[in-house]
Amino acid sequence: MISRTTVDNVFETARVEEVIGDFVQLKKSGSNFKGLSPFSDERSPSFMVSPVKQIWKDFSSGKGGNAVTFLMEHEHFTFPEAIKWLANKYGIEIIETQQTDEEKQTQDQKESMFLVSKFAAEWMESQLKTEMGKAIGYSYFKERGFTDETIKYFQLGYSPDQWSAFTDAAIKAGYQLEFLDKTGLTIVKEEKQFDRFKGRVMFPIRSLSGRVLGFGGRILTNDKKAAKYLNSPQSDIYDKSKVLYGIYEAKQSIAKEDLCYLVEGYTDVIQLHQAGVKNVVSSSGTALTKEQIRLIQRLTKNITVLYDGDAAGMRAAIRGIDLILEAGMNVRICTFPEGEDPDSFAKAHTQAEIEDFLKANSVDFISFKSNLLKNEAAGDPIKKAEMIRDIVQSIAKVPDDISREIYVRESAAILDIGEDVLFSSLAQNRNAGIKEQRKKDRRDQQSQPLKKVENAEAAVKVDRRSVLEHAIIKILLLYGDKVEDFKEEFLQESDDGELVVEPVKVTMPVYEKVYLDLQNDEIEFSNSIFKTLYPKIVDLLLMQGKVDLNQVMSTLNEHEARLVADLVMQEDKYQLHKWDGKMIFVKSKDETVSTYTMDAILNFRRLMIEEKIKALFETISKDPAVDNTDVLSTVRDYNKLSRYLGRRLNRVV
Repeated sequence: MISRTTVDNVFETARVEEVIGDFVQLKKSGSNFKGLSPFSDERSPSFMVSPVKQIWKDFSSGKGGNAVTFLMEHEHFTFPEAIKWLANKYGIEIIETQQTDEEKQTQDQKESMFLVSKFAAEWMESQLKTEMGKAIGYSYFKERGFTDETIKYFQLGYSPDQWSAFTDAAIKAGYQLEFLDKTGLTIVKEEKQFDRFKGRVMFPIRSLSGRVLGFGGRILTNDKKAAKYLNSPQSDIYDKSKVLYGIYEAKQSIAKEDLCYLVEGYTDVIQLHQAGVKNVVSSSGTALTKEQIRLIQRLTKNITVLYDGDAAGMRAAIRGIDLILEAGMNVRICTFPEGEDPDSFAKAHTQAEIEDFLKANSVDFISFKSNLLKNEAAGDPIKKAEMIRDIVQSIAKVPDDISREIYVRESAAILDIGEDVLFSSLAQNRNAGIKEQRKKDRRDQQSQPLKKVENAEAAVKVDRRSVLEHAIIKILLLYGDKVEDFKEEFLQESDDGELVVEPVKVTMPVYEKVYLDLQNDEIEFSNSIFKTLYPKIVDLLLMQGKVDLNQVMSTLNEHEARLVADLVMQEDKYQLHKWDGKMIFVKSKDETVSTYTMDAILNFRRLMIEEKIKALFETISKDPAVDNTDVLSTVRDYNKLSRYLGRRLNRVV
């Protein structure tokens, strides 16, 4: 178990904008940073990071928190994993206390699978130093032209051509067969177990944060019955449609260059990287998916697809174009001379030569697709018509209106066809797409089970209490340490002996005002998270006189941290305005903090009074025969108090 000292050091040192910047391309937006959500498919950035408050908020998915919760959400880390990752990033010594057997047993299955995968990568890397590994695995990598530095950087390895060499080593090291099986590293059949990747050179596949998710293995024999390349099977930690080979090694270069090169194979990535072109990833020989595109989109909007110069390579390039366009990205295509691929080309050229070639030969998708299909359809009107429809379908997927118009004009010039014809065809295509999407939405809606709708009165009650509780917590977080002048009213005896309302100005910190008034009114929060949050925040303010959001976050669990980020980053969402229809009367946010605070407290008092009046009437309704004079008198007093509070809120009720 990680010591509290280490946890505190991590929270004090880690910068949320630096941590998230490793995974998401952030751009300055006022005092904050903004980027595309890493948790949803969006084209307009709604992911906000606050360096001042050291928190983040994703408005598209509702997630939020600090640097630790980001890693837990994005990388599916446990809390200790996130702390260790940050400690490693910032060079903080990790002090651990003794972990009990019970705590070891509670580690979830995913964590066990990650540990097994990490061990496998290290063990297979070590096999390159054995006699067999040197003769087979290491010599293969050297023949491909990989340097020792490159082999180590990508943690390339070798799985011996023995039935269970790795499995035996893993079990001997204390790893359970259950997780060797679940990761696909070991194939278990009844009483037998053997290595999936035996006799292959190994390419570890990592997540954006560097965790080993799975493997790709290349066979070195001429066995026609065995696949040349073999990937890890689908598992709880590895989904080939959601990962890109080389993304961990390339992420910083992609963000820096604001461009990503996409290739087909592992060796394409490695060879280009070794040559100095480091902003390159691979789809690992699988068809490009939306999830893979979104992974790149977190780092850049610009992608250049690199493919072999043969017909198969060009066709493969076309298949992925539409998905990239649909994601709103800028896509270009570069094909190599016939007989060449990124691997062979990078091996034979310098970094400058490669970069010059890519720059000179990368064309936009319209030029690429139009010229490719134009050559195929030469002299055939029917094929040309099909080709034009094909190009229009691609343009229709572009979300930006201006980009679509530019593409139409370029296509018209290349294909020698009127722009009006293309625009007409484009409109038909997009209308058909909209209709199809509406049908799909209706089908999805019809398939949803009917939900019980609570009565409006109950909904209003929940809304009122919820918005007020949000307001109180938010006031403490944002303004708790501010010293304000509060206008109080006290009953005083006049010279004539009559009781009159005397306004009095009281100066105190906001948190003291909130704490004393809520305590005097015996107001309690109904939201379970707020019940936990409120005393934590008040204790910090009472002891230190201020709220350190980073310190608050370090004491919260994942759900609490997310809620705090939501309250602080999304200032307008729970702002007390336009609640007149729900009997919550407040002034605008532009007014003073003291007024904002008093409005929340007074509205809370009115809500409590209404609940008490309702409870009294329920008492009367249960036994109408009983003399209810005292109860009705109490109700009248409560109503007078409610009207008085309404006047203080400057409302006529």
